[in-house]
Amino acid sequence: MRVQHDPPIHLTYCLNVHAGEAWSENFAAIRDKTLRVRDAVAGGEPFGLGLRLSARASAELNHPDVLEELRLFLDAERMYVFTVNAFPYGQFHGTKVKEDVYSPDWRSLRRLEYTTRVADVLAGLLPDGVPGSISTVPGSYKLWIRAQEDLVSMVQMMADAAAHLSFLRDQYGKQICLALEPEPDCYLGSADETLAFCAGNLLSLGTEHLMADRGLDRRKAERILRRHVGVCFDTAHMAVEFEDLAAALGRFRSAGVPLAKVHLSSALRLKPTPQTLRRLEEFSEEVYLHQVKARGAGGRIRGYPDLPAALADAGAAAGDEEWRVHFHVPLFFEEYQGLASTTSLFTDEFRAALTGGITQQIEMETYTFGVLPQPLRADDIAEGIAQEYRWVLRRLFGRE
Repeated sequence: MRVQHDPPIHLTYCLNVHAGEAWSENFAAIRDKTLRVRDAVAGGEPFGLGLRLSARASAELNHPDVLEELRLFLDAERMYVFTVNAFPYGQFHGTKVKEDVYSPDWRSLRRLEYTTRVADVLAGLLPDGVPGSISTVPGSYKLWIRAQEDLVSMVQMMADAAAHLSFLRDQYGKQICLALEPEPDCYLGSADETLAFCAGNLLSLGTEHLMADRGLDRRKAERILRRHVGVCFDTAHMAVEFEDLAAALGRFRSAGVPLAKVHLSSALRLKPTPQTLRRLEEFSEEVYLHQVKARGAGGRIRGYPDLPAALADAGAAAGDEEWRVHFHVPLFFEEYQGLASTTSLFTDEFRAALTGGITQQIEMETYTFGVLPQPLRADDIAEGIAQEYRWVLRRLFGRE
């Protein structure tokens, strides 16, 4: 929903919190859960949706009759779609996901075909005058990129996606941005890595590819990449990287990298003690990857690929100042027996940057309600999401 008009900001929640890989399951979740969230928080105003479409769901929805059914439903319910999460290609709930969430990565034609199909769906739903975004894998999992040809393949596929988005803009007047979502231990993890990639390899290799493959002149090729490839800034991911959120936003703005979308999300932070590490064991689960970054007394940061690996090395934590864990906890979460939330990093400076026009899209992304320790799980997921809306509206936009 539009929570600010000048500059415009649209707020939604990511529907990846709801299980379902088929479009029929996604549609059922919208009818059964999202309408209840809307009724709780929108006050009769048009309500924006942040779809999550798997490869299967995107193929099913990319059919004229199915898409028209959704358009009619959205019109009747005063809802609109402005962003899609096309990060997880396949199943995202109820099975071991871990690093498979990055596969297929941007070296793969399957990733490109899936993303362009999602773009076609979004172009068919996006309201006039509202920009669209598609959040996606930050290139690849870092360990999978071993040679220059891996990098070249990733950039070329991204450039082809940007060219398709440019076609949709020319054909239908829909502005859609591919939003690379930096994440710890990925090819794009930190703000520095992402800025260097966007200003360097993406522009240089991507431009050369579009010139050679599509016959574009250099100026047009660069314009396509700058217009249609940007960043999804996930606050939990950046917090785990020990970034200053407000400063990182400012660096993206100064570099001219489009912030297509900001994911409002919260990770765990703690001073590692025997007591807090025992409590942290309750968050070790088998579905998602929970990267850990530990900062020592001298400021040095070391990382663990997943929470079990960090807990197994707990003896090394004696001199650590702080651990940050990529486990998305609800935005309204404050403290659980010594475990705190990175929403404490949402400073006045961060709020000013976020509401000052740096992005038009904010999406709350807490997909982990179903794997939280039992004492923290919401009895009613729709009410839990509504509670996140109320927290964001109060904390960032001063609405009671």
